Amino acid sequence: MSFFRLRRNSAQFLMIDVQDRLLPAISNSEGIRSSILKLARASDVLGVPFCFSEQYPKGLGATDEVILKALPKSASRFEKSTFSCCDEEGFDGFLNLQGRPDTVVFGIETHICVLATVLDLLEKGGRVVVAADACGSRSPENSRLAMDVMRSAGALVLPSETVIYHIMERSGTPEFKALLPLFKE
Repeated sequence: MSFFRLRRNSAQFLMIDVQDRLLPAISNSEGIRSSILKLARASDVLGVPFCFSEQYPKGLGATDEVILKALPKSASRFEKSTFSCCDEEGFDGFLNLQGRPDTVVFGIETHICVLATVLDLLEKGGRVVVAADACGSRSPENSRLAMDVMRSAGALVLPSETVIYHIMERSGTPEFKALLPLFKE
């Protein structure tokens, strides 16, 4: 495993398939939504690029409406039909538009699309952080097993709060003051 420290100028967020018809079936869906909303706010305040995918939106619906409204205006959408984002034509170019080597990945389902994407990003030499509390599956056990695999493969598996604080880097800044209320809830 290659260790690295997550930094604001090298990070980007990738949210996978948090869609209307998927999210309600996911264990702890409200907790996952809450963590994603924090990451979206942090992306906006800290200027971290935010990308998101939608798996076959014609059948599975668009991104969860509450989350979609909270995304930064600059967020980029990518439609896919493959389980790994990396297997979809054009995804590599889409993700690399920002030139950021560290990808913070989160979404649903952990043991299917999130796992496949993380493994592919690692195989391509990317540095990956999984925001564990912003991921989920219908079965918590499936999610836990996938987290173990991603950690063993070389991804850093961290809570969203850790991700945000590492990117923020210091207290006493206007960004810190803007984000602090997220963690007092």
